[in-house]
Amino acid sequence: MLLRPVRDTAEDAEAVQAVTAASFGDSRTLPGGQWPPDRVARFRGRVRYFARTDPDGCWIAEDEAAGPVGVALALKREFLWGLSLLAVVPAAQGKGVGKALLARAMGYGRGCLRGLLCGTRHPVAARAYRRAGFTLHPAMRLGGVVDPARLEPPDGAVHEGTPRHRDLMDSVDRRTRGGAHGCDHEQLLGDCRLFVVDDLAGSGYCYIDGGRIELLAATSRRLATRLLTAALLSVPPGGTACVPHLTGDQQWALDVGLAAGLELGNSGYVCLRGMRPPTPYIPSDTFL
Repeated sequence: MLLRPVRDTAEDAEAVQAVTAASFGDSRTLPGGQWPPDRVARFRGRVRYFARTDPDGCWIAEDEAAGPVGVALALKREFLWGLSLLAVVPAAQGKGVGKALLARAMGYGRGCLRGLLCGTRHPVAARAYRRAGFTLHPAMRLGGVVDPARLEPPDGAVHEGTPRHRDLMDSVDRRTRGGAHGCDHEQLLGDCRLFVVDDLAGSGYCYIDGGRIELLAATSRRLATRLLTAALLSVPPGGTACVPHLTGDQQWALDVGLAAGLELGNSGYVCLRGMRPPTPYIPSDTFL
């Protein structure tokens, strides 16, 4: 088995997507198990983005006969390390591929004070993250059709965000999770709708992709509640919403989602090292 860096090429982005699809499977596919074209384009674009911004944190495992069998994408933002993706195809699982990839990805975070990743419910992955020194915080998700009639209006102003809000968002990031997202905001702005609050009570922001909350951070629960309410009310009538990766510290988000008629379920772990669960905060699968 060979470990090599992920390159910023269409071929490597396609290989990472193929490994990811084979590893996790997904109900969000077209007949025949294929990803919708817009999802393929976005995923591959993000792979190439990380290959440019974090070339020393992105690794692919190749078997001489089978080709690409595993991938890890890790990032560093200020003093925070994050694992965006760890995937191994089923035929190569249990053979040390994931362990080798995780070690290489964690080596990229040497010197970082904090670590963050969103883990699946897979018991092998959970065991690996715990052995790597992460605390595992069971996570919940909210999902379903939003009933706007059940939601109280936001208790203050919520604005459409623009690139001019990057300094504000970086400041909120540092306060909530100990490190700014920095250049990630440019990528997120290209993929998602952004809501921002900024008043005498504090500040915060929320990215929403269709009906999925991609990332939310605020300086208080009150502002986080306002942002999540506005984001859910923006979902088109009859549209579905998803609010993932909620630890027990995010009860404010449960209150909003349940009020909106969403259903609550279990959803893997938020895994942390050198930090407490950031709050009020909803991490991104990809950008953490």
